[in-house]
Amino acid sequence: MSRDLLERGPELAGLRTAARAAAEGRGRVVLLHGEAGIGKSSLIRALRADPPDEARVLVGSCDAMSTPRTLGPLRDLTDAVGARLAEALRGGDRDEVFSAIQEELKAAPGTILVIEDAHWADEATLDVVRFLARRIDTLPGVVVLTYRDELDRDHPLTRLLGDLGHRDGVDRIALQRLSPGAVEALTAGSGLDADRVFAQTSGNPYFVSELVASADEASVPPTVVAAVTGRLRRLDRTTQDHVEQLAVVPFVVDAELLERLVDGAGALQAAEEGGILDVSPEGVRFRHELTRRAVVDALPASRRIELERRVLAALLDTGLADPARLVHHALAAGDVEAVVEWAPRAARDAAASSAHRQAAEHYRVARNYADRYPLGERADLVEEYAIEAYTVGLGHEAVIAQLDAVGLRRELGDPERLGASLRWLSRFQWFDGRRADAEVSARETSAVLVDAADRSLYALAISNEAQLALLAHDTARALELSSRAITIAREAGHAGALSHALTNYGTALMYRGDLDGMQQLVEAGEVALAVDDIEDAARAAVNLVWGLLDQYRLPLAELHLDRALEVTERAEYIGFVTYQQMEQARLDLARARWDDALAMVDPLPDPPHARCVALTVTGTVRLRRGDEGVDEALDEAKRLADHLGELQRRGPVAVARAEAALLRGDPAEARAIARPEYEDAVRREAASLRAELGDILRRSGDDDIHIPERDAFPAAVQARGDWRRAAELWREAGAPYHEAVALSESPEDADQLEALAILDRIGAVPLARRIRAELRERGVRSIPRGPSTTTRGNPEGLTERQVTVLRLMAEGLTNAAIADRLVVSVRTVDTHVAAVLAKLGVQTRQDAVRAAAELGI
Repeated sequence: MSRDLLERGPELAGLRTAARAAAEGRGRVVLLHGEAGIGKSSLIRALRADPPDEARVLVGSCDAMSTPRTLGPLRDLTDAVGARLAEALRGGDRDEVFSAIQEELKAAPGTILVIEDAHWADEATLDVVRFLARRIDTLPGVVVLTYRDELDRDHPLTRLLGDLGHRDGVDRIALQRLSPGAVEALTAGSGLDADRVFAQTSGNPYFVSELVASADEASVPPTVVAAVTGRLRRLDRTTQDHVEQLAVVPFVVDAELLERLVDGAGALQAAEEGGILDVSPEGVRFRHELTRRAVVDALPASRRIELERRVLAALLDTGLADPARLVHHALAAGDVEAVVEWAPRAARDAAASSAHRQAAEHYRVARNYADRYPLGERADLVEEYAIEAYTVGLGHEAVIAQLDAVGLRRELGDPERLGASLRWLSRFQWFDGRRADAEVSARETSAVLVDAADRSLYALAISNEAQLALLAHDTARALELSSRAITIAREAGHAGALSHALTNYGTALMYRGDLDGMQQLVEAGEVALAVDDIEDAARAAVNLVWGLLDQYRLPLAELHLDRALEVTERAEYIGFVTYQQMEQARLDLARARWDDALAMVDPLPDPPHARCVALTVTGTVRLRRGDEGVDEALDEAKRLADHLGELQRRGPVAVARAEAALLRGDPAEARAIARPEYEDAVRREAASLRAELGDILRRSGDDDIHIPERDAFPAAVQARGDWRRAAELWREAGAPYHEAVALSESPEDADQLEALAILDRIGAVPLARRIRAELRERGVRSIPRGPSTTTRGNPEGLTERQVTVLRLMAEGLTNAAIADRLVVSVRTVDTHVAAVLAKLGVQTRQDAVRAAAELGI
């Protein structure tokens, strides 16, 4: 093994093993991670230089740019892949890229696709990795992701890593620092004190190599920047100039660009021999990003601006079609005209590939120079930015920008464009928790577009009003308006308007408890997907799952939630992803998976509607387990629900607060909380809330309720007082806490004891305590004592469900097999396995099993 790869034998062997398995049809994802300078790139170079069984190794690198290039590391591979994938990458069509890259890997078994420095990746690239990872067991290839460990929780890569978890087919390779012995080997013959070098570098391979390479007569530079610049200064002046010029380019400099920046690759020989640059047929790049960064950091500002301007001019001369690179250098060079020209192109390129964060950032840059654009173009740019901001969950920024866009549309005097902009404004205002403003904008939208030549615009305007009515649980108005919109949209032949209206109509039916709404929502999703309208498809899917959860049709809700996640993962619609996380939390709450529910809402989301749901879930979990902080969570949820002013938020908060009052033994307070919202639910035909609030009232001594016989879901049956049938339905749904509540109404001791056993099993302490007290009052003997504490002593902090998963891992079960055993989704098991490994401080399943044996679990 070379000096560059000391103590890396097992890691290189792991990569080779994954490649051989892929060649046999067992694809793998390898997550290669560690701190900067730890040797990730060196390991990839070694693999590329000597691939197992002559496997094809494709290496694409992410660049340290101000805003990442859309599909950057993949577009760099266009000369090395088949024609279909190359064309798809150049065009940026998301679905075509997905399909083509899957075909590419299948056509060349054993291919190793490496995405280096994924901590700088754009979201479109990360989505490609996510797409491949979910199908890796059917692909004969390896996807290797290298990245630095220092990621914050909001980093886009963090979310991808969370999605991957520790699922089957995913390997983690964590590179460690070198031992003192390895440092001694690297410093041999240099005259340096190995112990001193180890103390100064802590065994980081890059730092060690830089200090060794730059040492002069056994003196060690105090910092790596000093080491790099010291070595650079030993080169001749011309080579220094060339190296500094290349340092401001954060990507591979290809032959065409190199020719314009330096006097040919031969002029870089000294820098290559000195270990500063890597020169290959593909181009020139710095041997390590830290070296490039050190050179840049040492440049005076005036010198850097001069070098950036030269790169920008050279890129324009080459006719480069990558606007993101041009924007990066234009900003660094202070070339406003170039920024004005290229930022909108970069934004639209990113948006076309669903790299919405990058699109928003480029639009934000363009908006800084808004007065440089003609009025019409300025309005388009501002609105496009608002749409991208909304897409990534920045509701308030979207409102501010769209208000600006609407003002510009008024100046331009085009009614149809104004109406379209007002509709967007209404949507953004609602998303930002400004319902009254949203309604004003919606009414103006319809008034402006009533005579529009493009009837689909009017259909969308009416459907937008229907959506607002729906969100307010004004079910009759929502049905009337959406029905009109459906008719107009079908006549106009506009799929987007039709899907939007069908979603409103189907959801309104679901509110009434009419399951015919499911078919409308399914059709809405199919219509949208047929024209690649991911936003409307995602909205239909979210609403379908929400309606099923409202009626506690949990198996169906879980099935459709998994399908819905596949839709939204095709594009970064953060708002919908957040709602789906809330849906998963509601599902976990209903199934008494307390820890899972809390994990899904931590941290609390910022958008007000989602935050209200998260607080309600948090408060309810704490209430049912007997944890502290119930009132704090539910009080904040109530304040937010009152501000939002919609029954869909007020109703669930009232259910939770009234439940808390009942558990405290205060039925009068429960009635006072539930009665106003129950009456509102009756007026608005909100079937599920009517049933839940009605049941609370009945159990608190208020019989003045009416639940229609047609409502056959479990909450409605229980609200009518049929506790035995309700218990059966709750059991079938997989809602143990609700089953226990129903059984607790029985006059029979056996049913009460059965309820107690359920509550003890799921850790529902307050209700279990109340049932024990009632049984004692009735003179029942041999009442089970129950667990002595709600959490068994466990120094590793594993939850009960995580311990169960760990035991099944020890049996050798895959995540899919564990999911079947526990009757949960594979995604849920992935999350549990990741949490188990993190809490045990291990990297592999095998290590976790060994740790469990040592702990006696």
